[in-house]
Amino acid sequence: QVQLVEDGGGSEQAGGTLRLSCAATGRTCSSYAMGWRRQAPGKEREFVARINGGGGITAYDAYVKGRFTISRDNARNTVYLQMNSLKPEDAAVYYCAAARYYGGQYDYWGQGTQVTVSS
Repeated sequence: QVQLVEDGGGSEQAGGTLRLSCAATGRTCSSYAMGWRRQAPGKEREFVARINGGGGITAYDAYVKGRFTISRDNARNTVYLQMNSLKPEDAAVYYCAAARYYGGQYDYWGQGTQVTVSS
């Protein structure tokens, strides 16, 4: 079992920055590929970014590529999402998730953290 707890959400103005963190407990974080997904009101949950267990392979949704950076610190069992140049369209609940394989189905989810971006 893996438990995921997100932190770092909040309110920011357009153009600002936020850094989300996701702390994993239960099993070694490095055993899992990790990802961030988000869900805005009335929309499907969508892919944002993912990272492999070692941290050397990442992927991003085209809309956030170049603005967001996913990283991980396996010694701290924590994954991060640095969000720069925020846009109102980035407002959503952001979820951290863990998968046994990079690109695979997510097996564990955090509770989500709200990000609000004002124009």
